[in-house]
Order: sequence, then C-alpha cells, then structure tokens
Amino acid sequence: MNTSHIYPGAHTLTPYLTIKECDEAIEFYKKAFGAIEKGRITMPNGTIAHAEVEIDGALLMMAEENADWGSKSPKTLGGTAVTIGLYTADVDAVFQRAVDAGATIKMPVTDMFYGDRMGSLTDPYGHNWMISKHKKDMTFEEMQKGADAMFGGSKQK
Repeated sequence: MNTSHIYPGAHTLTPYLTIKECDEAIEFYKKAFGAIEKGRITMPNGTIAHAEVEIDGALLMMAEENADWGSKSPKTLGGTAVTIGLYTADVDAVFQRAVDAGATIKMPVTDMFYGDRMGSLTDPYGHNWMISKHKKDMTFEEMQKGADAMFGGSKQK
C-alpha cells in the first residue's frame, strides 16, 4: 500500500490557523460551523500544539500561538490579511449561527455580482470568514460586468 503525498483528510491546500485560546476556538467552530474535532496534540502545559477539525468534509488545522515557534495569532498581531472561505448549502443559517456563537459581522449576507450569496464575519479569535453559497455559474467576463456596475466602471484596458 502506497502512502499518499497528502495527509489523510487534507487537500493540496489546507488552512492552518494560529489561535490564541485554541481550545475555546475549537468549541466555537463546533457551535458556529458544525465542526467535528478529529484530534489534538497538547504541550506539557496543556496548550494545543496541533489540532484538526472537519467542516463539511474539509480539514482545518490549528495550533495555539507560541512565541518560541514564532507563531502569532491575529489577536496578538492586531488583525489578519487572510480570509477563510466556507461554502455551505444554507449560508443564511450558518452565518447566523456563527453570529449567535460570538462572531462579528463585517458584511451581512447578500447576493453578489459574481453568482454567490455571501456574508463576511470575524470570529472571536480574529480570523476572517467569508460564508457563501454558490447560486449561479458565471464567466469572468460576466463577473467583470457585474464588478463594473457595482464599482462604477472598469479602468482596465
């Protein structure tokens, strides 16, 4: 039997979050997104060295921030440049569940020019999430026309 070059349950690209209060974040992800905890490895002091949850078949890995490893969470950094995209069959329900669990709304759920119904929020640990449901397949040309209409025209040549 050959071992795959990709970790079991992971995809070629798999998010790995650094989180302050990682154990609490796992509980939030369970409540907000229906995450299933796959396992965790703890340090001698009880903090999480590595944990995995599954959300609708996708693996999300995470660890407690650790100064010795140079890993800092969005809370320590004062924000993040990364947004995690989560597609779901019922965007409105999942979005509301996340808000009810403690997430902060960045943009309410709305139908977007690119064919998705989407809303964005920040979880209590500083990570940004874009919760979406795909509604309509569109070409990049069609999406550009929608962007031009939304943002006041194209500057591209």
